[in-house]
Amino acid sequence: MPPIIQAENVSKIYHIGKVDVPALRGVSFSVDPGEFVSIVGPSGSGKSTLFYILGGLTRATSGRVLIDNVDFAQLSDSQRTALRKSRIGFVFQKFNLLPTLDATTNIEIAHEIVGKNGRIDREHFDRIVGLLGLQGRLHHRPSELSGGEQQRVALARALINRPALILADEPTGNLDTKNSNIVLNMLRQSNQELGQTVLMITHNPEAAAVGDRLIHMRDGEIVD
Repeated sequence: MPPIIQAENVSKIYHIGKVDVPALRGVSFSVDPGEFVSIVGPSGSGKSTLFYILGGLTRATSGRVLIDNVDFAQLSDSQRTALRKSRIGFVFQKFNLLPTLDATTNIEIAHEIVGKNGRIDREHFDRIVGLLGLQGRLHHRPSELSGGEQQRVALARALINRPALILADEPTGNLDTKNSNIVLNMLRQSNQELGQTVLMITHNPEAAAVGDRLIHMRDGEIVD
């Protein structure tokens, strides 16, 4: 079975005025289906830039990324969007919830965006909500939720369609210890019980230790 993620000599250079600023310097690695991989490094190491390239949200300057053996660079914008919708669940540090919608609708909207036919799987919905401890908060809007609750809603949204791959960018970066543990345990359960591949970006070594394998980055390169 081919890797679900294959990064080959990926580089990214930002042009700031007349200055070229390298964010990634020839990064290569792979992730097999069913793995939980943590990419850890300090701020400025290039890990978030790598996250956006792996998710097809921005383009590499050189090198290539394959998701399920499909080269992102060979896809049109609409094809990349379709691949993201069907195969990838995103968890962002800033939650990205829609402020006018309650928690239930923020979760369910992922189902609608993908264009799945039929009603949402209520058993699956209830299981995720229960594991994340959101049962009593489903009719609240983001402004009525704590930061930890908002991140749990964002995680539920990422999981609701059972994506093959979950990409999480600093999912515990703004959370206290209790909520960090809830989010990390849910990612671990999704990996172990549902077979979902998880790639998590973090600067926190304790959070990174939840993964099966650690990739250390510094100054745009993999160092270990």
